[in-house]
Amino acid sequence: MPKRILVIGAGFAGLAAATSLAQKGYDVTILEKNSMAGGRARVFQADGFTFDMGPSWYWMPDVFDTYFERFGKKTADYYNLVRLDPSYKVIFGPEEAVDLPAGLDNLATLFDQFEPGSGPRLRSFLEQAAYKYEVGMHKFVWKPSRSLTEFISLKLLADVARLDIFQSLASHARKYFQHPRLLEIVEFPVLFLGATPENTPAMYSLMNYAEMALGTWYPMGGMHEIVKAMVSLAEEKGVKILLNQTVQSIEVTNRQAKRIVTDKGVFETDVVVAGADYQHVDSALLTDGTRNYDDAYWKSRVMAPSSLLFYLGVNKRIPKLQHHNLFFDEDFKLHAQEIYETPRWPTKPLFYVSAPSKTDPSVAPAGYENLFLLIPVAPDLADDEETRERYFTMLMDRLETYTGTDIRNHIIFKRSYAHTDFKQDYNAFRGNAYGLANTLKQTALLKPSLKNKRVNNLFYTGQLTVPGPGVPPSLISGLVVADEVAKEFS
Repeated sequence: MPKRILVIGAGFAGLAAATSLAQKGYDVTILEKNSMAGGRARVFQADGFTFDMGPSWYWMPDVFDTYFERFGKKTADYYNLVRLDPSYKVIFGPEEAVDLPAGLDNLATLFDQFEPGSGPRLRSFLEQAAYKYEVGMHKFVWKPSRSLTEFISLKLLADVARLDIFQSLASHARKYFQHPRLLEIVEFPVLFLGATPENTPAMYSLMNYAEMALGTWYPMGGMHEIVKAMVSLAEEKGVKILLNQTVQSIEVTNRQAKRIVTDKGVFETDVVVAGADYQHVDSALLTDGTRNYDDAYWKSRVMAPSSLLFYLGVNKRIPKLQHHNLFFDEDFKLHAQEIYETPRWPTKPLFYVSAPSKTDPSVAPAGYENLFLLIPVAPDLADDEETRERYFTMLMDRLETYTGTDIRNHIIFKRSYAHTDFKQDYNAFRGNAYGLANTLKQTALLKPSLKNKRVNNLFYTGQLTVPGPGVPPSLISGLVVADEVAKEFS
């Protein structure tokens, strides 16, 4: 009989791990807390609108291609992918905005308009970033980071030396650009990584390569189409997905996880892969003698931001918006400091607006607009309804000023989502939205291990372990842990 594997959580990492293990011949069942698969990438419908609940940027298309090709499939077998042009809009003020075009030639021309000579420098910047992307995304992120020996080779040491891990992104960017608008554009992708640009390794200019060279894409129908594709593939490989199963405990005997208890029943197992929130699994599902890390360890972790989200259905079209819109009309440094250095609700937050109905008519009734608003905020904040409404008013004031149109009186659907919701729906540690911060002290071997040191058949996957947060890294995390399970439990 094939070994039985239970996967906790049907997010990107859990689905990837389960599908890979099923293809290797294991008997795989996913236990999912919520009523649908997808984790933070769930979806809901209301009043004719379809709202993606979480991820909205489709970057690093090569990672998705690699994932489906691993199973003899293509992304085109499941969804229609379109490249956005412009990639996104940046709003610097009521009368100042810029559309970031697709294609390096057009982007270089735009940079030259801000700062003569910066177009060629952009090409040099991205050439170096391309190397970092190649090494980072094709070598380092695929390592399970369980032993220092994985990283000991002359070639790898040479690669590390060229990754600029001891130089900040802020200082690196200023070698190429001086105009404040260009610096904001270059630095924006790291806002969600868990530190200010001054404290983020320059290695993460690889994000600029992903954004500018590989492009910003969108799967027609919404980001949940990726989840639907992964669920279809998983079930084709024989994975059983059980929904509405809240895991209550992992029972361990003689260093072996023997069964998982949910609110619906008891499941026997040979191996457990935990794709749920790592800290929750460690502290709530295991006993003290079987936990990988204690409370002091988790309290010392630096988290990436949480988010305050608003899902809005509007009964008219909104002018001047693109599919992706970044409101950089306030002080970037102040907001970053209030996320990472002096955690508090932001004084004058930057925010993001996604209007997928600009690209995809299926997500809103004809003539209507589907809006997704996001403020990145520090984790572990108290988010009562009064606070949410205060920020909603703040965002609407600025959005209406920029677009020159009344929006509030045309909202026919509204839902907010923040820290308490992340905790309730995903057991998210400190209400985080993006996992652990990508700091130097929380990289590779210094991340929470993908293998429990006290339970021989318990593994972890997802955004709190290697390689880190984000949709592409979560896919990779699932595949990496599946390979580790296969090595030990053939």
